[in-house]
Amino acid sequence: MATFLYRLGRFSFRRRFTVALAWVALLIATVAGMALLQKPTTASFSIPGTPAQQTIDLLTERFPQAAGNTASARVVFADPDGRLDKAAVEKTVAQLRTSPQVAAVADPYEAKTVNADGTVAYAQVTYTVPATEVSDAAQDGLLAAAQSGRDAGLTVEISGDALTEEGHTPIAEIIGLGVAAVVLLITFGSLVAAGLPLLTAIIGVGIGAASIGIATAFTDLSATTSTLAMMLGLAVAIDYALFIVSRYRGELAAGHDRAEAAGRAAGTAGSAVVFAGLTVVIALAGLAVVGIPFLTQMGVAAAGTVAVSVLIALTLLPALLGFAGKKIKAVPVRDHAAKPALGVRWARAIARRPVAYLLLAVVGLGVIALPAADLRLGLPTEGSSAPDTTQRKAYDLLADGFGPGFNGPLTVVTDASTAAPLTQQIKGLGDVAVITPPVTNPAGDTSVLTVIPTTAPDDAKTEDLVHAIRDLDGTLGVTGTTAVNVDISEKLAGALLPYLALVVGLAFILLALVFRSLLVPLKATLGFLLSVGATFGALVAVFQWGWAADLLGVSQTGPIISFLPILLIGIVFGLAMDYQVFLVTRMREDFVHGAPARQAVVSGFGHGARVVTAAALIMMSVFFGFMLGPEAIIKSVGFGLGMAILFDAIVVRMILVPAVMTLLGRSAWWLPRWLDRILPNVDVEGEKLTRHLTGKPAGEPEPKELVLR
Repeated sequence: MATFLYRLGRFSFRRRFTVALAWVALLIATVAGMALLQKPTTASFSIPGTPAQQTIDLLTERFPQAAGNTASARVVFADPDGRLDKAAVEKTVAQLRTSPQVAAVADPYEAKTVNADGTVAYAQVTYTVPATEVSDAAQDGLLAAAQSGRDAGLTVEISGDALTEEGHTPIAEIIGLGVAAVVLLITFGSLVAAGLPLLTAIIGVGIGAASIGIATAFTDLSATTSTLAMMLGLAVAIDYALFIVSRYRGELAAGHDRAEAAGRAAGTAGSAVVFAGLTVVIALAGLAVVGIPFLTQMGVAAAGTVAVSVLIALTLLPALLGFAGKKIKAVPVRDHAAKPALGVRWARAIARRPVAYLLLAVVGLGVIALPAADLRLGLPTEGSSAPDTTQRKAYDLLADGFGPGFNGPLTVVTDASTAAPLTQQIKGLGDVAVITPPVTNPAGDTSVLTVIPTTAPDDAKTEDLVHAIRDLDGTLGVTGTTAVNVDISEKLAGALLPYLALVVGLAFILLALVFRSLLVPLKATLGFLLSVGATFGALVAVFQWGWAADLLGVSQTGPIISFLPILLIGIVFGLAMDYQVFLVTRMREDFVHGAPARQAVVSGFGHGARVVTAAALIMMSVFFGFMLGPEAIIKSVGFGLGMAILFDAIVVRMILVPAVMTLLGRSAWWLPRWLDRILPNVDVEGEKLTRHLTGKPAGEPEPKELVLR
């Protein structure tokens, strides 16, 4: 692989105009395709086969009027000064009825959807089309009617799937890029060298995001799909380019010409980039085994963006290095004997007291992980929308006017003959505020009840109520947004441990292939588990318990987004393997070339620490930058990923790895003879490339230190 990448790097450097034009043409083509084909994303989540979805399917068959297959909106009226102005409300309702695609509007005073104090009311608007087909004109009509109500002195807010929430703003990406630029400038000391990783990242993310936009024309995608892809693609693209440019400057310092240096950088650091990118892609694509469609879409979209970033790092980046020419200089030569690098001094300090540092890292991460024992999962509701959105304001008005459970009604389906006794049984359960009279279908065999809980949709008591109603005799099913969210969260929770086992097993196998060792993969996977546990603990402490919530701009606490833990496992696994490969391969390389095991740890760490630290700072800046956006779900994803990088790159890789490798010594590279013969040599360090370039025979045996007997 290293030899192929070496040739690819040289080709891209020499044919830089052709390579650059090809990537620019691809970017233009995908952006044009997005402009022509892009359709709105959906904020709804569903999983075929769950009890709530089975109930929806039953309603579609027996009672299509109640299945909720068309879009709806709830226009909420309030008067901060007292009772509502009935005339103003009815005028707004009349205007709503004239809006495009509207099938019916229920007048609050006729439908009795006014609270007891007369201060809050809502009009239910139903449409003739599904939520994904609501036109811009229909949404404009909805907003115009609401504005008319406001002009009449009312407070008017809108919830429901007929109105698309405001799109994600690029402020987080801009801030992340700004911090990344500063880190790159400090690392390279050159504007041109710092600019290349940013340029390749922008092109890669642009192609990835545009491709996702094109995909919306052929399938319904979650509103968070593109955000995850951009977040991850931006971070890894910068990191991969950082590793290759750093190696390129090192090859220049070794005396190679620029084309040769580009080829060698692609063959050595590029090999590690391919492996690191492959682990991220496999982990994300592996989300498909969970069997949840929207999660599969998010994983595949992000994996595709990462794959594009890898290809750009291996082809476009060497071409840009050719364009940069002498503006990118070799790594400055320094006298390491007189003044060792900071990484070398750090590794020596840990090597003097490895047990103390190891205990400090393990105990520290273990304590931070303790809150994870209280982890609760749930899906976002309109109550988790940004505080200044109309959806969130409508949610709060309804909760204040009718009770917190009003935002999460449960639809209970039963046989018509058992509707009356079932109503009495549900009344006997706790946490029930209101039960509407049963509505029977035209065939007379199926009835539907609406149950309003006393607790909010994301409250644990509401979840218990869903299960209690399902356990009653005569219940054919329970559905509604709250029930759907409960089922999805439970499905995701059940998939968490199997997926974690899959990722950990994959990590062990891949690292055994790379390092030809058993103890190094074991140490890496245990460190990965510590990082994941500490990340979950931090998420629970902030987003569920509310610790430092005001400081971090978290306006509402509650369950952790149900798909976030699985996403974190997949993404953190890939990124952790990035740092593991870039750091430990240099240790193995020095050991293979004859350095004593302890010295190899120090020298290898000194080579890789600066680049890995810079990469981690860039990752954290990109991820934490997403916390500045208003969306709660994006805040939690950005915080979780940022903390995961902090724990894994700074604590595990910078403290735990050198401490454990020092304690293991030569044993770190032990591999049974029989396993050594079975495992293929993936040559991530580029040993075969070195032999090819130095003219050594390809069949010459490897140094004896490589595999200990």
